[in-house]
Amino acid sequence: MSDNLIQMTPELRAFVEEWKSKPGNLIMVLHRVQQTYGFIPREIAIETAKILDVPLAKIYGVITFYNFFRLDKAGKYNIQVCLGTACYLRGGDDIIKGFERELGVGLNKVTDDGMFSVEAVRCLGCCGLAPVAVVNGEVHGKLTTKDVDRILKLYRERG
Repeated sequence: MSDNLIQMTPELRAFVEEWKSKPGNLIMVLHRVQQTYGFIPREIAIETAKILDVPLAKIYGVITFYNFFRLDKAGKYNIQVCLGTACYLRGGDDIIKGFERELGVGLNKVTDDGMFSVEAVRCLGCCGLAPVAVVNGEVHGKLTTKDVDRILKLYRERG
């Protein structure tokens, strides 16, 4: 393998081997892969398929079906904007467009400096605060498009 390819960590390999014979193992294993790397790298998906003896297409079927899994690395600050019913009705789509406009990137893309990524998610469970965005687990509620700049400034100052 080339030096620039991501390699499976020994801890992850042990985990995959441990779960190899357990029923329903694929989602649990993919969660651990994403926990380890922040996304599902192609090289790791290929290696996981070999260890679990499942077709690579099955792994990608699961990854692309569930919103939780990512195929690309997120930015240092991953902005998740809720598009559940309450958030959507109260302007969640406008919040997403505001982040995209200010950052110059579309959904599921990372800014050139690697600082930010934006994704649309379904219901963050904060309906009373709609519309809501969560940045690395920190909730920002009752947003308007005017809040976009303030939120970005907050995280830019954190570095």
